[in-house]
Amino acid sequence: MTTVPETPQRPPAPIGDHGLLSDTRTAALVDGDGGIDWLCVPRFDGDPLFGRLVGGPQAGAFRVGPAAPTPVVERRYRRHSATLETTWAVNGSRLTLTEGMVAELAGRLLPTTVLVRRLSAEGGPVDAVVDFDPRLGDRHRRPRFQHRGRDLVCEWGSLAVSLGCAPGITVEPGTPTALTVTPGNPVTLVLAIAHREPLVHVEPAAAWELLVADEDRWRRWAAGIDASLPFRESVVRSLLTLRLLTYSPSQAPVAAPTTSLPEDPGGVRNWDYRYVWPRDASISVNAFLGVGKLDEANGFLAWLLHASRLQRPRLPALFTLDGRHVPRERELPGWPGYLDSVPVRVGNGAAEQHQLDGYGWVVDAAWVLVRAGHRLNSETWRAVRGFADLVARRWPEPDAGIWEVREPVRHVHSTLMGWLAVDRALRIAETHRLSERRRRRWQRARDAIATDVRLRAFDPSQASYVRSYGSPELDAALLILPLLGVDDIGSDRVRGTVDAIRDRLSAGGPLLYRYPPGRDGLPGSEGAFLPCSFWLVQALAHTGRRAEAVELFRELLGRANPLGLYGEEVDPETGAFLGNYPQTLTHAALIQAALAIRDAPAAEEGAGE
Repeated sequence: MTTVPETPQRPPAPIGDHGLLSDTRTAALVDGDGGIDWLCVPRFDGDPLFGRLVGGPQAGAFRVGPAAPTPVVERRYRRHSATLETTWAVNGSRLTLTEGMVAELAGRLLPTTVLVRRLSAEGGPVDAVVDFDPRLGDRHRRPRFQHRGRDLVCEWGSLAVSLGCAPGITVEPGTPTALTVTPGNPVTLVLAIAHREPLVHVEPAAAWELLVADEDRWRRWAAGIDASLPFRESVVRSLLTLRLLTYSPSQAPVAAPTTSLPEDPGGVRNWDYRYVWPRDASISVNAFLGVGKLDEANGFLAWLLHASRLQRPRLPALFTLDGRHVPRERELPGWPGYLDSVPVRVGNGAAEQHQLDGYGWVVDAAWVLVRAGHRLNSETWRAVRGFADLVARRWPEPDAGIWEVREPVRHVHSTLMGWLAVDRALRIAETHRLSERRRRRWQRARDAIATDVRLRAFDPSQASYVRSYGSPELDAALLILPLLGVDDIGSDRVRGTVDAIRDRLSAGGPLLYRYPPGRDGLPGSEGAFLPCSFWLVQALAHTGRRAEAVELFRELLGRANPLGLYGEEVDPETGAFLGNYPQTLTHAALIQAALAIRDAPAAEEGAGE
C-alpha cells in the first residue's frame, strides 16, 4: 500500500449516475466511479465536507474504487435496504464496493455520522485506490490532521473527522493511496464525524457490523409496507428514499439533499433545496399513510406544529430542518457549479413568498389523518383553524404559486388549493369542536372560491382550466383537480383539463412540462418536471382510466436510474436528470400514483405486476 501520483481530474458524473447514502441526518452522493462528490456536515443543510459536485475538484471528494478507469458491471441497493453495492470488472476479476451510513445510533456511544465503505475482490487480486480529500465549507478549507493510532484525524475547530482502515492503511488527505484487494481479505474503511461532541473511535469491523444491523432494520421496516401495492418494489424503494431524506431529529423531510444542481445546464436556474417545504412534506404524509406508516405521518405534523408556531396563522413556504427561518439566499463566489452552471446558491429566497397552495396541502394532510381515524389534538386543530381562517380572508390575493414565480399573480392552482384548505377544515370540524360563526365563514369562503374559479378560470376554447386568471396558458399542477371535489370527478371540465395538459404540455412520451417552457420570467429553459407525470397517472386513475394510468406508470418506472432514484426534472431529448437530486416530491408523487392505481375501480388482471 503506497501513495500514488495524483490522477487526472475526473469529469463530473451525470446527476443520475449518483447513488444516495444517508443516515437520516445527512446524505452523501456517490458516483459510479466510487467517488463521494457531495456530503454536508453535520446535517443535510450544513457545510459541504465533500463538495466536488458543484464546487469543482478544490471542494473535495472521497473516492474508493479501482485504480484505473473500469466499467461498472452491476450497481444496486441490497434488497429493501439503504446499503449500496457497486461492482467493477477488472482484468478478469471483480471488485465490489459495499457502502452505507448507519442510521440507528440510539443508546450507544458512537459518533453522530458513521459512513462504512468496504472493498472486496473475487477471482483474483485487484488494484484499488483510496483518495480522501476533505475540504470544508465555502472556502474549501483543508484540515489540520494527525495520525492517532491507526486513524487519520482531521479537524476544523468544532468539527472532527476520523478515517479508520482495516487492514491498516496509511492515508494522507489529498494524496491517493494505492492498495491491492485480494479475495477473502476485504478492506474496510470507516469515516466518523463529530460536531461539537467527542470524536469516538469506531473499529472498522465493529462499524461493518453496525451497518449490517442497520440493513436488517430497514428490511424489517419495509416488511411492514402494504403487500397489496402494485409495482411494490418500486414503491418500497421510493418509500425508503423518503425515509432517508427525512431529518430524524425533527421528522422533517428535506426537499433534496443538494443545492444548485441545474434545471438548465450552464444557466442560472440553480437553487438550494436542502430545506423543508410543507407542501412536499404534506404529500409525503399522504404517501406514508397510504401504505400504513402512521408514525412517519404523525411525525411530520408534530414537526409542522412546532415549526409554524411563531408565525401562525401564516405558513411560510419553507423552513429549516428544525423549523427556523431559512437563511437569506446568497451566491458562493468562485464555485464553478455543475457543468459551469452558476451561480451556486445557499439559502432560498422563496422563504419570503406568499404561496397560498401550501395551506391546502397541509390541511388536507391533517384531514387524511382524521379520515383514517386519528383525532387531532387541541393544538393541532387550533393551528388548522388558523390556516383556514387565513385562507378564507386572503384567497383572492395574488401569490407566487406552487412554481414560485417572481411576480405574484392569481394562480388558479393556488385558488383551488385554497378551496381545498377550507373544505378539508370543514370536514375535520364534523368531528372536532368549531363555533357556528366560524363554520359559516368557512362555508361562505368555500362557496365563493368555487364560484369564482368556475366562472373566471375556465377557458371553453381549450375545454380546460388555465394557469392564472386572464391567461390562456395551462399548468400541470392542475392535474390534482380530480382529487379535490370542487368539480365532479366525471365532469367534462375535469376530463378536459387533464386531456389538455397531457396534450399541450407534453414533452414527449410520458413526460410533461409544468407550464409552457420559458414562461416564468427567468432566462433559459428547463426540462420536463417529473412529479407532473406522476400526477397525470394519478389523475387518469381517479377519472376511471386505469389501463392508461398503468401504461404511463410503467413508462415512468423506466425513467428511474438503475438504483430506482429520480431527480426533479429530466431532459426530454437525452433522458438525463436535471435539478436537485434525489427529490422528495418526485418520489412522493410516484407513491401516490401507485396508490391511485391500487384504489382505482375495475382493476385489470396482472396490470399491477
